[in-house]
Amino acid sequence: MSYPKHLFVGGLVAMGFDPSGKFLLAVTHSGRGVFALGTWERVARDPRLAYPDGGRAIGIGPIDGQVVEVEERDERQDPMVLESPDGKYLLVGESHGITISEQSGAANLSQSVGPDHA
Repeated sequence: MSYPKHLFVGGLVAMGFDPSGKFLLAVTHSGRGVFALGTWERVARDPRLAYPDGGRAIGIGPIDGQVVEVEERDERQDPMVLESPDGKYLLVGESHGITISEQSGAANLSQSVGPDHA
């Protein structure tokens, strides 16, 4: 397992993976960003506000127009925790950014991971 990577994404509101599992969409109080899984390079940025609606957000850049299921952050609860669709990465989202850790073990489906799922 390698050291965690940090994406400094201020004002994080929601995050989720596109249907292909190749990109992470981050929704913030200052717009949306798309990151390529693995390299974690930001490949698109749109400063226009576009908050999630009903657990869904609209993609930009390489996932432009796609509906992305997102986990929304609740300020009163623990950070958001997501697993990548291939099970390789564990992401912890807080208001100041996202911490990404590589996991060892078998791949499984993308899912929210919380206290009752750990």
